[in-house]
Amino acid sequence: MSDRPTDFSSLPSYKAPRRSLLSVRKFALMASVVAGLGVAAYGISPSKDGINFTTAAHAQVDKQVKAQAAQPMGFADIVERVKPSVISVKVNMKEKVASKDDDNSDSPFQPGSPMERFFKRFGENGVPPGMRGNPRGGRGVVSGQGSGFFISADGYAVTNNHVVDGADKVEVNTDDGKTYSAKVIGTDPRTDLALIKVDGRTDFPFAKLADGKPRIGDWVLAVGNPFGLGGTVTSGIVSASGRDIGNGPYDDFIQIDAAVNKGNSGGPAFDVSGEVMGVNTAIYSPSGGSVGIAFSIPASTVKTVVAQLKDKGSVSRGWIGVQIQPVTQDIADSLGLKKAEGALVAEPQSDGPAAKAGVKSGDVITQVNGQPVKDARELARTIGGFAPGNTVKLNVMSKGEDKVLSMTLGTMPSVQEAKADFGGDKDTSSRGSDVPKLGLTVSPSSSVAGAGKEGVVVTGVDPKSAAAERGFKEGDVILEVAGKNVTTPGDVREAIVAAHADKKNSVLIRVRSGGSSKFVAVPLAKG
Repeated sequence: MSDRPTDFSSLPSYKAPRRSLLSVRKFALMASVVAGLGVAAYGISPSKDGINFTTAAHAQVDKQVKAQAAQPMGFADIVERVKPSVISVKVNMKEKVASKDDDNSDSPFQPGSPMERFFKRFGENGVPPGMRGNPRGGRGVVSGQGSGFFISADGYAVTNNHVVDGADKVEVNTDDGKTYSAKVIGTDPRTDLALIKVDGRTDFPFAKLADGKPRIGDWVLAVGNPFGLGGTVTSGIVSASGRDIGNGPYDDFIQIDAAVNKGNSGGPAFDVSGEVMGVNTAIYSPSGGSVGIAFSIPASTVKTVVAQLKDKGSVSRGWIGVQIQPVTQDIADSLGLKKAEGALVAEPQSDGPAAKAGVKSGDVITQVNGQPVKDARELARTIGGFAPGNTVKLNVMSKGEDKVLSMTLGTMPSVQEAKADFGGDKDTSSRGSDVPKLGLTVSPSSSVAGAGKEGVVVTGVDPKSAAAERGFKEGDVILEVAGKNVTTPGDVREAIVAAHADKKNSVLIRVRSGGSSKFVAVPLAKG
């Protein structure tokens, strides 16, 4: 017998079994599933004579594998490039004398300031973590730590206003372990940004502020000085944008889920191109540690603010002089608007640019220079982004008519003064007339001491009424009902009857309460 294998295919009656070819094909299919590539990617293709393995296909696979291998598997290259631009910021400031009546004596912020309110809500006794002084009160030195980053080779750096606010001494530690003294060039409490300067070198590594707006889901790298440990990198994604945390009228924060902790304030949030998409400024943390909710100031805001701080040490913003409020669905229905969008003018300031241009109470500002205004906060941010002296065009919906008004912006006052509505104690004992469909009792303002001469004073509120649910209280002054000025209870009743006749479900009332005016849509009682 021969040791050579028998070639059955040479026999005339031989037919190759189909199972053999199917087995090969099954193997090829399984290989493609396991490898995650199509059959043709490996150059395996059925042909008349069987299976072919082509050289061109191998070249294609090799190219694909190399392209995948060239993509970054981590952030090491990006971090290596941007980390030297990040600094640790250390400050010292004198602690004020504690007062027995001051339950927030350790706070470095001005009483009532946006950051004082924010940390009173989320910090410990109103003091941001890492900025504790003498717990027993008295004079001493408060030390604090934060983060920042260079934006130019000659030593200009960005950090948070609340990091350096009131500081007597500012030092920065760079990534290479060196320490430098820094001076504060300017601060902007409204956006919580500050510009500082380190002298002595012109070759500092610096970061570039991004031009574009990040998308929800984009990667983000937070670099900073958490817990005073120095340059630390965390990663995450952009969770949301346009967040309002109650810090001020210009809130437009980027929400990220990268771990941000005590000491990260003022540090940059980088995108995968190595550009700064935002400046980390606050965290929401019931426990004081990162829970995956942090807020960054957008790079677009940083650019605008830093340019003014570098030029003149402060920020001037455009101002039109109006009290505004959001347009709720009830208000939109009352005004006959198709959408609950725009900014409702509660009251224009008598000597402000808006009043001079013809803006009136009850008008809804819908566009600025042709750009739609989504809500009252967006209007504030848009106008505040212009420099004083610029001319803008406002689209205003006034009593159902769309008007275009042109005005020159004024300069926003540094301190907003609230107007007092009443002088002395109010005598609300006068009997008033009932307005049953509102659940209110009102009297002419002239009949109530200290109430002035405009409108009618609320002297009673039915606790079970819709007006009570909307926040009406004794002493409020009703100025308008359904767009008409009112001076007597009869005026109010006539406006209510007219609203019922028009088959309206609610009536829009302009009320002065607590030093400011606002519009309130009150549902009308049936019957």
